Amino acid sequence: MHPTTHANTRPDHPAIIMAASGQTVTFGEMEDAANRVAQLFRAHGIGPGDTVGLWLENRVEYLEIAWGNQRAGTVLVPISTHLTADEVAYILQDSGAKLLISSSYFTPRLEELKALAPEVEQLVFEGTPDASAAIAAMPAAPLADQSVGLAMLYSSGTTGRPKGIKPATPPDPDHMAVSPLLMLAAHAFGWPTDGSVVYLSPGPLYHAAPFRWTMTAHALGGTVVIMEKFDAEAALQAIEKYKVTDSQWVPTHFVRMLKLPEDARSRYDLSTHKRAIHAAAPCPVDVKHAMIDWWGPILLEYYAGSEGNGMTFATSQQWLDHPGSVGKPIMGTPHICDADGNEVPLGEEGVVFFDNETQFAYHNDPEKTAEATHARGWTTLGDIGKLDEDGFLYLTDRRSNMIISGGVNIYPQEVENLLITHPKVTDAAVIGAPDPDMGERVVAVVQPADMGAAGESLKAELLDYLGTKLARLKLPREIDFRAELPREANGKLYKRKLKDEYRQRATEEA
Repeated sequence: MHPTTHANTRPDHPAIIMAASGQTVTFGEMEDAANRVAQLFRAHGIGPGDTVGLWLENRVEYLEIAWGNQRAGTVLVPISTHLTADEVAYILQDSGAKLLISSSYFTPRLEELKALAPEVEQLVFEGTPDASAAIAAMPAAPLADQSVGLAMLYSSGTTGRPKGIKPATPPDPDHMAVSPLLMLAAHAFGWPTDGSVVYLSPGPLYHAAPFRWTMTAHALGGTVVIMEKFDAEAALQAIEKYKVTDSQWVPTHFVRMLKLPEDARSRYDLSTHKRAIHAAAPCPVDVKHAMIDWWGPILLEYYAGSEGNGMTFATSQQWLDHPGSVGKPIMGTPHICDADGNEVPLGEEGVVFFDNETQFAYHNDPEKTAEATHARGWTTLGDIGKLDEDGFLYLTDRRSNMIISGGVNIYPQEVENLLITHPKVTDAAVIGAPDPDMGERVVAVVQPADMGAAGESLKAELLDYLGTKLARLKLPREIDFRAELPREANGKLYKRKLKDEYRQRATEEA
């Protein structure tokens, strides 16, 4: 199960379709392009173990480059499209990248980057030197020394500098070897292995889940439909137009689709849609109930991280029996521990650790690795949660997001989940801001559905709404309105930016 196999047996089968434009790349064409990319790396002196940065918007070349890397034995570093030139320079230098492949979409940030990281060669689609011409000039023959390439993913940096996650050494160096992730997807998610998967990827390809699941779909011989940029109604239209069978989402996507007018939600034929995978953040209970009511019991939820230290999984029925859960473990054994590393009784909250023979380390950051590692060798992604008597895991929030106000621990996710279900709210972030009396105060930053409605009346309405569902100490002491929140396209909030802003404000007012 590898794209090369499918290129040999059915070269004209679509491998990639861009959802908006309809641009299509067949398996035969993708095979040639991937071989040319691998040859390009060698021509630029990039051998097995060397690193290449990839800073691209969603486009067909993204996956062609990913498959070229996979057979060149190199290490690919996908980079968020939202980062500044300074942040990209940090990742390139931290990872030791020899080459950056990008596009004119990032002008003028690329010019800034040349000054910040002059040692890293650039190839730029629609730029100079032109990446398209450089790849096209290479032979389409496979490398003589093919070996499995890897990806080093960096954390989103929502709470600090991005951290590179060292890829584990593959158990089999043969680039054609079947990966454990592939087998997990085929088994747990019920993906057919006959090449009939049509997989919709609405998220950015630099993020771990879209990057890995698109390549998994290709390995199974499936067609990947890539949205250039997420739009709620366009996603429904793509499911109908391309007869999508499988898809992958984050809760923010669900919220956006549920807030569409009823005629837009009912306009499209979604009958081919068999499996809707979601992850990245726990889905608010009311939102998930609404999605199952709409799409049927096709939602499949998992919890995992780029670190690959553990994974839980739940079908729709399992979730309905355990609402709010992110599933039972299918990789690794979870342990819930207090601040001292002691396991807590069943049902109590604590830091979620996984006991797993697969270990991870943060690149060039032994301190971060040590912080994430229990004395018994277990590892954590920094999430707070609990286990029920049936072994299902529930996540409360991230440890780094916890607000301590007047000595009381407050988890902002609970408040955010309620706010986004209000009909007049499009998005919300809840943070702790410095407070001279309480240490921190709860602040809600809200993106209203109608910015014109922002004001004291809406604040009062939201506080009344929250007051019927939350203890008084959890209620926001301040509600601010924004036209847009600093949210990544993968659904994650850059809370660091909001916290820094409120911290700076407190310093100036002191």
